[in-house]
Amino acid sequence: MNELPSLSFQSAQQIKTYQENKLANLLAYLNLNSPFYKRLFKENRIEPGAIRHIEDLVKIPPTEKEHLQQYNSDFLCVPRYQVVEYMATSGTVGSPVTIALTENDLQRLAYNEYSSFVCADGSASDIYQLMLTLDRQFMAGIAYYLGIRKLGAGLVRVGPGVPSLQWEVIERLKPTSIVAVPSFIVKLIQYAKENGIDPNKSSVKKAICIGENLRHEDLSLNILGTKITEDWKIRLYSTYASTEMQTAFTECSAGRGGHLNPELVILELIDDEGQPVPPGEIGEVTVTTLGVEGMPLLRYKTGDLCRAYYEPCSCGRHTTRLSPVIGRKKQMIKFKGTTLFAPALFEIIHKIDAIKEYVAEVYSNEIGTDEVLLYLVPVNTSEDTSNRIKSYLQARLRVMPHIKYLTREEMQQLQFPDGARKPVRFIDKRV
Repeated sequence: MNELPSLSFQSAQQIKTYQENKLANLLAYLNLNSPFYKRLFKENRIEPGAIRHIEDLVKIPPTEKEHLQQYNSDFLCVPRYQVVEYMATSGTVGSPVTIALTENDLQRLAYNEYSSFVCADGSASDIYQLMLTLDRQFMAGIAYYLGIRKLGAGLVRVGPGVPSLQWEVIERLKPTSIVAVPSFIVKLIQYAKENGIDPNKSSVKKAICIGENLRHEDLSLNILGTKITEDWKIRLYSTYASTEMQTAFTECSAGRGGHLNPELVILELIDDEGQPVPPGEIGEVTVTTLGVEGMPLLRYKTGDLCRAYYEPCSCGRHTTRLSPVIGRKKQMIKFKGTTLFAPALFEIIHKIDAIKEYVAEVYSNEIGTDEVLLYLVPVNTSEDTSNRIKSYLQARLRVMPHIKYLTREEMQQLQFPDGARKPVRFIDKRV
């Protein structure tokens, strides 16, 4: 990728023109090289050359994760000898999907994270401590690594977990920034409190956060973000990404949503009929990848529900921004007459200091409606603690989920089945 992040500062019309030129190239490439999309175009009598504008994309049926799972190899557009990396989705919903990358795709991935770090006020003078895995086919880990290298910043690969080691490295190598899951930052703070460490006297001034919401829909910090910043005065930057789109949306210092990388992806928010939702409405995040060589995607539905913000940002960028994930299509719960998304349930749980860890399980009862079971690790096993947890859940949810208390060891096995690379928070056993 030779483009500079300056495209984000051009007008919305200039960005659109750039994307439509790239879209024409993508459609021709897919029609020539993709078994899946060649079949899609033929079956739906679509002439790729007739799709000239972003608005024309509605003429093309969306691609869903089930397509990637069922026809995975049909998405590959290059001979296998050109594939240099095989990544995989985490399998949060459904079975994992393999994504094959060429050398050019790795360079694109590096550019994506380079521009994301620039958006999050990063520079070559920073030192980043990576608190996540680089193995297990995890795209985010290698993406951050490549992006930091391209930025020219310093890099410390500590890996996930082990708060004692993280703090030892922070004290010894003086990183300016950490890259971590927000709930793990809370654990870092807890460890610091228990061991006489003052986080605010450390070298760390900012955190690039992955995998969990930090903000409410109004973009104010949620309870997780507040818990961190109350005890550790660092600047938090939210990110949103998926393995399939090989692209990230990253906040700038304004904290008003994750910025689109316009060189790398076309964004749509669509309804159940595949049509764009009106501005300000919630829609399913749907992406068309630009510049991907190995497994490009056209109108890929991520399953995530967000809002988009189109007005220019105070940082000077004119790119579309995404809200925090409001919910996932497949994680919507209809519980005793109440509609609930997993992120909203997690937000309620985060407010309960008596809960240390959790997993939410949804299953179908004998009449086919949803039931919710919360696996919890409480701070202690007293009846008073149990009553406080139940009272708060009853007050906030207005309906009472089932609760099962686990030990730390049992929760560890539930959250990390078969060596999972990030904790499972939601289990869907509905039929």
